[in-house]
Amino acid sequence: MSDSVSGGCLCGAVMFEARLPSLWCEHCHCTQCQRFHGAPLVTWVGFSEESVEFTVGENRLTWFASSPAAQRGFCGVCGSSFLFRSEKWPGELHISLTNIHEPIDREPAGHVHYSSHVGWLELGDELPRKP
Repeated sequence: MSDSVSGGCLCGAVMFEARLPSLWCEHCHCTQCQRFHGAPLVTWVGFSEESVEFTVGENRLTWFASSPAAQRGFCGVCGSSFLFRSEKWPGELHISLTNIHEPIDREPAGHVHYSSHVGWLELGDELPRKP
């Protein structure tokens, strides 16, 4: 395994490289993730902010204040939503796993905000489910 992973948005206008190790990886079922991504859940990987470098198009990133203490980032060209940062986790940048092009250094460890999961998706894993 390499000591870093790369990724980016759908159109390639924003690209990044993130040094491993990652901090954590979990599936989020909160309603804000569901609505922002148009999906029943989002799998996030946490990195320290200083371990992530935007290699292409950082000026094309758009940040949306989804709450007073949190922002969600997306490509201003194609609209791909793949970043999250919050005052709750200072110094961290969360990147959606599907926007990382190589395998990371860990598997998802659980489901967070599971109390707002969609009822029509059946999960086939035994990972912990946190409210």
